[in-house]
Amino acid sequence: MVDRWLRFALPGHCVFCLGEPPGGAHWCAACAATLPWNTLACVGCAEPMAETLASGRRWLDGDIRCGACLTRPPAFDSAWVPLRYEQEVMRLVQAFKFSASPRAGTLLLALIEAGLAARHDESSASATTQGGMAPAVGSLPGAVIPVPLHPLRARERGFDQADWLGRRLARRLGVPCMTAQRIRMTPTQRGLSRKARRANLRNAFTIERPLPAHVVLLDDVMTTGATFEALAKACRAAGAQRIEAWAVARTPMT
Repeated sequence: MVDRWLRFALPGHCVFCLGEPPGGAHWCAACAATLPWNTLACVGCAEPMAETLASGRRWLDGDIRCGACLTRPPAFDSAWVPLRYEQEVMRLVQAFKFSASPRAGTLLLALIEAGLAARHDESSASATTQGGMAPAVGSLPGAVIPVPLHPLRARERGFDQADWLGRRLARRLGVPCMTAQRIRMTPTQRGLSRKARRANLRNAFTIERPLPAHVVLLDDVMTTGATFEALAKACRAAGAQRIEAWAVARTPMT
């Protein structure tokens, strides 16, 4: 407990090992290499595709999707989640979500940015090897839309973690942060099957003004994708044509 507190309380040191990171970074290279990066995930739902991990590549090329997405494509066009919900990442998310730790939130935002940088580098490398034909990743959205809590739940918790992340990420990307409304106070999703989660969230969101053609939906954790699915449908109704689902960490469905 004391060690965990020290990791959050000592900026300037690696948040994971308390070592000296280079150039004022949040973590050292050794710890970054051992984080549970969501390598080789389905581009449709970001589910880790364990059977392909042996290839050694950091991201999948092209439109490679898991069986669930091929059978029933989600309402959003693609998903990108840089990390798996494991180990230190899980502890950071819990500190941010349930203890409202701004230090943990800052670190989660930095992890998103590190993942985006790696994604861009991989896309650029692929463009070079493919004669300038880059995968369709990395283009900036017209807006970031955080997955909203119901106002009553946000008051109970004291803050809205996705809104906190979304506003700061939108500012870093130089795009607007637009808001959706959660109009139904849904029961907790914990312990529900994928089908039950979808039913629980049906018609839970609305968007009151027209959206740009390309939007990114943002949450801290993605589990089955049911929340993103419900919000994506509201975004389609508001005019969005290309919808990406982003989160910090992915909980494997299997």
